[in-house]
Amino acid sequence: MSDAAVSPAVNEDEAALATPFVKCLVRLIRAQDFDRSWEGKADAELLADFIITKEQRRAIPIIGDPGPDVLWRLDMFYTAVGLAIEERSGLMTSPMMEMKPMGASSAYFSRSGGWSFCRDVHRFGFETFRKLAGAGTKLVDDATAAIAYRDVARA
Repeated sequence: MSDAAVSPAVNEDEAALATPFVKCLVRLIRAQDFDRSWEGKADAELLADFIITKEQRRAIPIIGDPGPDVLWRLDMFYTAVGLAIEERSGLMTSPMMEMKPMGASSAYFSRSGGWSFCRDVHRFGFETFRKLAGAGTKLVDDATAAIAYRDVARA
């Protein structure tokens, strides 16, 4: 009976981990493993730090500065978005991210969709693997749809 209750969530996680964006993110993270400390770990283990439940988010102070681990996850996420756009469109891309202190734990991000303001960057994460996959896939879809002049970009 407990297997039936866990099964939908497990299947949802497996489906999310199989999406092209998440596979790209995992490849990028594994490429950072210079000392092979993550070699035997499953993909879900590598991405575990990207998952922040509502309870965990509530435990993080509203005001705070992003630590190096958060900044690394943020960089990996948006770099994976850029790589996925490149894989899909065949055009070289790279994320532009600029963080400026605008008060407690706030930052501006320059992305392909324009400037985005983020006040709680120190709480960066997603509730589930499905939401992680959905957020990355949406950014990739939006960016590739916005490429209007592919021939000019290739020149």
